[in-house]
Amino acid sequence: MKNNIPSFLMDKRASEVVYENKRIRANFIEKGIGSMASFMRSGHIQWRSFLKKGFFQKLDARVKLFFLLLFVIIVSIKKEFMPEVLIGGIVFLLVVLSRLDIVRFYRKVLLFGLIFGFIVALPAALNIITKGEIILPLIHLPRDYDIWIYYIPADIGITREGSRAVMMLTSRVINSVSISFLVLYTTPFPQIIKALKMLRVPDAFLLIITLSYKYIFLFIKTIEDMYLAKKSRMVCKVHNPDARGWITGRMALLYRKSQGRFEEVYRAMNSRGFSDDIKVYKHPGFENRDRVAGAVLLVVGMLLVVM
Repeated sequence: MKNNIPSFLMDKRASEVVYENKRIRANFIEKGIGSMASFMRSGHIQWRSFLKKGFFQKLDARVKLFFLLLFVIIVSIKKEFMPEVLIGGIVFLLVVLSRLDIVRFYRKVLLFGLIFGFIVALPAALNIITKGEIILPLIHLPRDYDIWIYYIPADIGITREGSRAVMMLTSRVINSVSISFLVLYTTPFPQIIKALKMLRVPDAFLLIITLSYKYIFLFIKTIEDMYLAKKSRMVCKVHNPDARGWITGRMALLYRKSQGRFEEVYRAMNSRGFSDDIKVYKHPGFENRDRVAGAVLLVVGMLLVVM
């Protein structure tokens, strides 16, 4: 039977489509909604990486959490650039041994490092904020200026000390994100919760994490359904004021739906006798590979600390 559904209705992506030689361009706000949903979904749904028979996938979740906590602390306390490079190399080796998609993995890591590391810290490279030797002059003013509590020198540029601070912060963000992603991409979410429970993390904290994590998928699905319903009714270009009005209305609707969902979940939990206790099945003991891997990671971490 011939499919008479137009191709642009079958495409869930927020992009430009062509139908009968006519171009239909999605509004940039709508593109943002589709991109956000796609990014969040790809960032949380990593079931394929769990099934790979890599090094980290075979380890106990408690060992992975120990690795996460230890190395994030080391990344935060180190003040030299070379240990950060070594940590990045160790994480890269673990990513390769875990058989993860290196390109996709580091594309996300570098994106977070660029936004929350480099761009945020970039102003600190200027001599207005970080005093030091100017290695790259940028602006030359007629004289120095004193504006309130700020001193603006006549020569403005990037200092050696400022560039080093930017590199350190960027490397810390990249290493912290890569360590976190390595654990998340190789450990199913229920195992993480079970390991946290075994490590005596409070039940209230685990309950908040579990409900928030599960609601993310419902939230993403609702956003995509709303966008697809609007897209199926779109016959011409939507102007920015109309798109902003639609976005505002959807935000209010999502708030009401979220509030209703929370109340339904709360009543369902009470009706089933929930007693604020999270119970997990008996966790298997450590195997030899878990003990060896944990000891090796501990030794490497201690060596990085004393460097």
